[in-house]
Amino acid sequence: MAYKSLQAFIDALEQAGELVRIKTFVNPILEMAEITDRISKTPDRNKALLFENTGTDFPLLINSMGSEKRMCIALGVERLDDVMHEIENLFKTLSTPKNSILDKLAMLPQLSKFASWMPKVVSGRGACQEVIMAKPDLSKIPVLTCWPQDGGPFITLPAIHTKDPNNGIRNIGMYRMQVFEPTMTGMHWHKHKVSARHYNEYKKLGKRMPVAVALGGDPVYTYAATAPLPENVDEYMLAGFLRKKKVELVKCITQPDIEVPADADFIIEGYVDTEEELIWEGPFGDHTGYYSLPDWYPRFHVTAITHRKNAIYPATIVGIPPQEDAWIGKATERIFLAPIKMTMVPEITDMHMPVEGVFHNLVIATINKEYAGQGQKVMNAMWGAGQMMFNKILVLADGKTKIDDYRALAKYVFDNINPATDVYFSQGPMDVLDHSCAKLGFGGKMCIDGTLKLEEEMTEPLPAFKLSAEFSAEGIKSKLSEITSLNENLARKWDIPVLFAAVHKNRPGHVKAVHEELCAMPGMHGIKMILYVEHTVDAVDIADVLWRFCNNMDPRRDHFYGTNQSGQTMLGLDGTRKTKKLDNFDRPWPNIIAADPATIAAVDKKWSELGLGEKINSPSLRYATQLYRGGASVLDSE
Repeated sequence: MAYKSLQAFIDALEQAGELVRIKTFVNPILEMAEITDRISKTPDRNKALLFENTGTDFPLLINSMGSEKRMCIALGVERLDDVMHEIENLFKTLSTPKNSILDKLAMLPQLSKFASWMPKVVSGRGACQEVIMAKPDLSKIPVLTCWPQDGGPFITLPAIHTKDPNNGIRNIGMYRMQVFEPTMTGMHWHKHKVSARHYNEYKKLGKRMPVAVALGGDPVYTYAATAPLPENVDEYMLAGFLRKKKVELVKCITQPDIEVPADADFIIEGYVDTEEELIWEGPFGDHTGYYSLPDWYPRFHVTAITHRKNAIYPATIVGIPPQEDAWIGKATERIFLAPIKMTMVPEITDMHMPVEGVFHNLVIATINKEYAGQGQKVMNAMWGAGQMMFNKILVLADGKTKIDDYRALAKYVFDNINPATDVYFSQGPMDVLDHSCAKLGFGGKMCIDGTLKLEEEMTEPLPAFKLSAEFSAEGIKSKLSEITSLNENLARKWDIPVLFAAVHKNRPGHVKAVHEELCAMPGMHGIKMILYVEHTVDAVDIADVLWRFCNNMDPRRDHFYGTNQSGQTMLGLDGTRKTKKLDNFDRPWPNIIAADPATIAAVDKKWSELGLGEKINSPSLRYATQLYRGGASVLDSE
């Protein structure tokens, strides 16, 4: 369905019991983010929040798509899979052979749908231009400062409009915008993104680059700006398809080459001078749960700010999962499964990105396996498919494995792997936010092929696993004092041959040495893999272990093999923090994101005034002992 405004979406959320209005003044600097973090991590209290008293003329909406139910309300569907099935049916209809004139005529209604989804530029001004700020000033908008080490306030839900100067093709992307001055922000354009390519093309031509930023309107606009579309597909065509109504666009007032949604809440118009010096932007508490480190990015100069009467400012926070972005990512996972299946990897039956893997880091896929080596074929196809090129860990299964039943999935995968032959390592482009890479944007990848092995793929039998009676976690910790916690629950309770170990490393090669010692101990028969994290992590908390592990490991660099007393291969994977002193790692290492004590205390004090029920303790408290000494990043070995 199409929402005529952000207010209409708010009305739908409120009618569904999915929104809480907060009338007490809450400071956009740190306090709103802390409240939202508490709410988003409490499943039975997780609601959209409308802060009505922001210290500005505008209320602020946050966490509006922060659950599967609210994501479905935003997209106007009962289930996220409904969109996937609709795309799948459309692909099948368009690709079916048309043998007769009647078959071809029957296609006309389908083709007419395409026209009805295409965006249309309308004349005159839109609702987004009802009010024109006499003097543009970003400080009049309640822009959030989310985390204590952030470089400043950031606009976090901007749909950023640019055009290719050579062919005029539009792109809408979502990139954070740090506010430096009332009329100047940074533009966080990663080198792999389309907007960065547009910037480079303008730079070659020696021209200023017109840019416009839309905030609010139909929530589908926000989603479309995040979608991993091919470069030649207009994001507003996707939005039109999702809302079943074309997007009406109007020309900007000071940047008339750029068109924006007529029904948005705010439009920020401006330009990037490609001849101007870059600005040092960041740090920023990012979706990885770590601060992304500062770097040089283009400056965006504001030439106009327009908005609706009674405009509402939309925002989000990202940080240690789960947060709102997990559900936006879930929509992408479901919506884009059909195109991946039908155009690139037809044997895929399902795909899942666990929240602990923060999008690209961990992807699970099930396939319809028909021949030997098909897992490797899918691996290479996936790593060459659009933004899947950023994937770090790919896990493959087949058969009737239920992809989100993690226990059954892990049992199936580990029953079907020989760690010496069925785990593959490669390297390639990585997300620039991946701090584990030795070089920015380039690092290692790993595929665990847990599909049922055919005769051609077998090097030796894969016997059923049962944890040895000789295994003793206490005995291991007494002999290896650097292991601060050890989790054998998967192996002991469910016959899954995996251990998690937290290690207090203090010398080069320490984790590898620990792995070799562990392999040599009695009771390790059948164990196939050990995941290592740093000593401050509780190895029993599997969600926390996986989040830290997926962030901190470069698979190609950080894996090592050992042999147990039975001659079996055991794979070790080092998910600890890397330093110059202990690992010869030259890049700064980012800190974990957590609220500061003063903000936690301030929110505790006003909680009873917020209308949010019984106080929820800050999720940041559990990470107080895990923070590194220093600011957003650290270089020393502490």
